[in-house]
Amino acid sequence: MERRLFVAAAAALIVAAVLYSAWITGQFTTPAVDRTDGYVSELAARDQPWTRLFRVSDVLSGLACLAAVATLPRVAREWAGWLALAAFGLLTVVSGLVPLDCAVLSDPACRGETVSHRLHMVAGALATTAVLTAMAVLSARWRSWVSWLFTGLNVGATGLMLAALAAGRLAGVAHRIQLTMVAVWVVYVALRLLVHDDEEAPCGPPHVLDQGAGPGVLITAGLGGAWFHWDAVAAGLAACHRVVRFDRPGLGLSPPATDRPTLYGEVARLAALAPAQPSQVTLVAHGLSCWHAEAFARLHPLCVAKLVLVDPSPPPVRRPLALAAVLGAWLPALGGTWGANVLARLTGPPAHRLVTGMGDPFGVYRMGKVPAAVAGEWLARRDMAADLRDIRAGHPFPDIPVTVLGAGGRDARRQSLAARLDAKLVLLPRSGHQVELDDPGAIVDAV
Repeated sequence: MERRLFVAAAAALIVAAVLYSAWITGQFTTPAVDRTDGYVSELAARDQPWTRLFRVSDVLSGLACLAAVATLPRVAREWAGWLALAAFGLLTVVSGLVPLDCAVLSDPACRGETVSHRLHMVAGALATTAVLTAMAVLSARWRSWVSWLFTGLNVGATGLMLAALAAGRLAGVAHRIQLTMVAVWVVYVALRLLVHDDEEAPCGPPHVLDQGAGPGVLITAGLGGAWFHWDAVAAGLAACHRVVRFDRPGLGLSPPATDRPTLYGEVARLAALAPAQPSQVTLVAHGLSCWHAEAFARLHPLCVAKLVLVDPSPPPVRRPLALAAVLGAWLPALGGTWGANVLARLTGPPAHRLVTGMGDPFGVYRMGKVPAAVAGEWLARRDMAADLRDIRAGHPFPDIPVTVLGAGGRDARRQSLAARLDAKLVLLPRSGHQVELDDPGAIVDAV
């Protein structure tokens, strides 16, 4: 999947370069703009006949550049260069949205005194700075003489442009050379991505925390949960139990998986973390992972001493969606892109605080892999629910004690689950966030 993302990013960059070069046709459609002394951006000035065409080309070119950077898999120590290229794309969009009022160099009557006119000039200067920064930073990282050659040519073209402006002659020629060099460099970057040697790293082991000694307790978090949400519960149990916590693939500190989550895969994960027979484990599960716990108990009845289900989620009864499987297969790779990581940095910590009321001391929710893993598990819900129904039909529930903990009043679906498993239903006062955070003592008592 990562290889396809590199190809998609390269295609977006080529589109950006082609749209960025739309000014070439303007040499023949807008004769009022002086080819020798006029800016290329004068083709999109408000008073020119083809202003909308060239403004749309600039906006789409910038958006294609932003899409390419967002789609690109994250590479260590290259963030500054790609950030600068994304800034170039954003500033190109701004240039298209706020064009010049008139052909400032070609038309002696043009004053260019409006805010929009000045904003366009500032955006153009900043865009040039951003793309030159991207060239220099990425060239230094790649250590490619070809990249440095293009960078030097672009720096030279920019210097020629500044000299032409100072001399009051040939600014149009210099500007066209400068834009041509930028477009050629963007195509070079796209070609470099196409020949990128993609060596997909194997998925590493999950993050596991093992503490205490005694009868085994295995804790599996709910949708989007991490090991540190269970610190208070683990501290209350570790005095006389061996407590094992872990993060599912993509969550917490675990590396992302290479495929979409399945119910049988989660059951196998629990079996690998549970103590070897004849020892038995008390399984504490929250939310969505209660399905994993019930399936594990039905498929491995000799391994389980007790179940504690915290706020179990009712499985949906709708059929699985084929589109969900396709999207789920892409999500692990998308979680490693620059776009996913930027989105996670901006929204992850505040969203986590809103849901849990606590901070993110380990920076877990600033990683792009986490929202991708959460989305992947959510998309796999219908498939997991269908597998759970099949397991319920073919494997009886073992004769073990079960406690269902729920916050708030009585719920028909929660009561139905307790009746199905012959469980003890414990209703707790409605908490502000989650039971394991607001009332860990109840979970310790249930174990």
